[in-house]
Amino acid sequence: MTISGHVADGFEPVRDAFADNFETHGELGAGVAVYVEGELVVDLVGGTADESGSPYGTDALQLVFSTTKGAAAVCANLLAQRGELDPDALVADVWPEYGQAGKEGTTIAMLLDHQAGVPVVDDPPSLEEVLQVTPIVEALAAQAPLWEPGTAHGYHALTYGWLVGEVVRRIDGRPIGQFFAEEVAGPLGLDFWIGLPDDQQDRVVPLVPSRPSADDFDMASLDPEILPLLQDLATAFLDPNSTTNRALMLDGTFLLGGGRLAWNLPEVRASQIPAANGVTNARSLAKMYAACVGEVDGVRLLDEDTLQRATTEHSGGRDQVLIMPTRFGLGFMLTSNFSPLLGERSFGHPGAGGSLGFGDPDHGVGFGYVMSKMSSGLSNDPRTRGLIDALRSCL
Repeated sequence: MTISGHVADGFEPVRDAFADNFETHGELGAGVAVYVEGELVVDLVGGTADESGSPYGTDALQLVFSTTKGAAAVCANLLAQRGELDPDALVADVWPEYGQAGKEGTTIAMLLDHQAGVPVVDDPPSLEEVLQVTPIVEALAAQAPLWEPGTAHGYHALTYGWLVGEVVRRIDGRPIGQFFAEEVAGPLGLDFWIGLPDDQQDRVVPLVPSRPSADDFDMASLDPEILPLLQDLATAFLDPNSTTNRALMLDGTFLLGGGRLAWNLPEVRASQIPAANGVTNARSLAKMYAACVGEVDGVRLLDEDTLQRATTEHSGGRDQVLIMPTRFGLGFMLTSNFSPLLGERSFGHPGAGGSLGFGDPDHGVGFGYVMSKMSSGLSNDPRTRGLIDALRSCL
């Protein structure tokens, strides 16, 4: 196993933790990157990209599931910063078709903080229709909420992206993938797409699912009171009729059978699924978050006021979908027992299988981690726990 890249003096413990992921947790191919005060202090890749044993190189890209939600949140908060998006405005003010079936009072903030009550659709479109985007957007506009919007929160695992994406499109005129490319990825020089171009498909390292294991969740870091809730989450996830399973799997829309992952299909990566199909690398994830908390290469994405509002808790407590307590700002997941990050003000988003991106304004940190081997957990992966603990020791 080979690890290559750059580590600044004083950050060697992060490299050691990265190496330990291969030795202890069976890592296959992965990358980790850290910016501190605008400087790239860790930029590592390691392992293999495929069964032939070819190296996992610096050019590798990964689909990062819900880590994509952080990118969608950046887009929405950029529009808010410019005065074009008002989080307190009604969704129906910018998307009139949405104001029906009990959703008339839904605000844009409720979409961003998972209080909208539409984590599922009663008649989910086929995979082909989902990839066209318009059918799922129309289904969401017609959908009745599971709870009165604003009275509870529950993780909108997939629907979040189309909801936020449609608001961005209605306000700005550009699909969110184009907005992100032109307003975020372009100015920062990121290898990061919501809707992967054909000429980038060959760079993607396929995801490798793995059997559920006790190693998939860092139990030692959890409050003991959380453990029964984690069991409840596992039970709910295995029930295809539960809100948890329906929200996370969109009623089986992405199930192909035969052990195949729909998320490895080029046509799925090419669509715009702003909650789940972002494709990037660790360096770009870290740089995006670094530019949210400070200036990087002359670019700052979110000013202090915007960042403060975006990362203030807007919803918290027991999650109607994930069952465990979660905390959300305006689109970003905030540090919690479910997703412990670097510090009290850390914000970002984990992705199914282990990927993670976050920023920390108190330390000026942008962090990114991507991998090909998926764990069965949704967050708090032991691999990222080790990396974060090592980073904390360096600061």
